Amino acid sequence: MAHIRSNKEQVTARIRRIAGQVAAVERAVAGDAPCAETLHQVAAIRGAVAGLLDEIVEEHLRTHVADPALSAEERLRGADELAVVIRRYGK
Repeated sequence: MAHIRSNKEQVTARIRRIAGQVAAVERAVAGDAPCAETLHQVAAIRGAVAGLLDEIVEEHLRTHVADPALSAEERLRGADELAVVIRRYGK
């Protein structure tokens, strides 16, 4: 089941912006840009990815855990999937 339903276009645009930020860091490293400038760009990417993760986690929670139309088994599976992500990336 897809995780992004309601705002797929906005999420896709967000991912493209992140890809552009990553490309800018690659150019900065290749072009010997100042370290501080590169660090700021990397920090911006980290924030953008964290925001994207938050958005997708929320969508997963609403769609695969909190939806009243789900069976108890589907809710448990959705919660388990979310727990794995939180343990793996919540460090």
